[in-house]
Amino acid sequence: MKKKTYRSPLFYVGDKYKLYPKISKYFPKTINRFIEPFTGGGSVFLNIKAKQYLLNDIDSNVISIHKFLSEQAKNPEQFFNDVFEVIKKYNLSHSYIKDIVPQELKDKWVKTYYAKFNKKGFNKLKSDYNSSNKKETLHLYLMLIYGFNRMLRFNSKAEYNLPVGNVDFNKNTETALHDYFRLTKQKNIQFFNMDFLVFFKQIQFQEDDFVYFDPPYLITFSEYNKLWNEEKEICLLNFLDWLDTQNVKFAVSNVSHYKGKINQQFLEWSKQYNSFDIKSNYISYHDNSNKEFKEVLITNFEPEISIPIQKEFNFTELKEIEK
Repeated sequence: MKKKTYRSPLFYVGDKYKLYPKISKYFPKTINRFIEPFTGGGSVFLNIKAKQYLLNDIDSNVISIHKFLSEQAKNPEQFFNDVFEVIKKYNLSHSYIKDIVPQELKDKWVKTYYAKFNKKGFNKLKSDYNSSNKKETLHLYLMLIYGFNRMLRFNSKAEYNLPVGNVDFNKNTETALHDYFRLTKQKNIQFFNMDFLVFFKQIQFQEDDFVYFDPPYLITFSEYNKLWNEEKEICLLNFLDWLDTQNVKFAVSNVSHYKGKINQQFLEWSKQYNSFDIKSNYISYHDNSNKEFKEVLITNFEPEISIPIQKEFNFTELKEIEK
């Protein structure tokens, strides 16, 4: 029977929910502490079995939402009551309870009726959030759910500035939240909000620790890639080499080829370790079209499965990508 993969209720851009079954087969079978310096949406830690979880992200808003939702696990019923109060106040769609979008709007705007219906209420919610002295994390979470491509973006005044998305608070969202509440209650979790190198200064490594890295990708375009550059990439690669000298098991996801760009530095570095191709299709948040790209997983240990280890990348398969 195929094991279910649980999805984070953040539905965050770059989340590894769909790729988790492909990458997790290369992970260690026994994990003492699961350590994740770039947690993002969190679908990986939700599905990993470990004794303890040390979870970090440099984005304070992402960590605030994780901490908030973990607290709500104590009383999910009250959380959903609070959610519905906000949804009612701003007249937002909520098909997890009832479909309230008028049929005439669906007929007129066949593919974008959620955006048309929710625009007024979403803009009011955004305005209230930005003008409030006390920022409600529940409101921030709902803006993530109803906002464009489920991202978090703020301007120079620290104001949330994304438009409404063509999305709804639906059954999938409700299910993901219930799963998150149940799973986080079962896990021994610590959240951190630091630069990844500062985060690791808090850690004394133990036997059977496993570190999974899903950093911003140097050659792709996304909101969370803006703080990443070649200097940080070099720091990360040097740190991974140091982890290897400490006999700490790690796996790192990255994109080696994207729309004609090649992360040559990462490719050269990865030759000393074990490389695995991860089949996936990238969805660009700029145009929502499928963009073929090459994603890889690198480990510094032999996986406990009978899969041939690919030391060299097969460039002949990349002709279409590099055109």
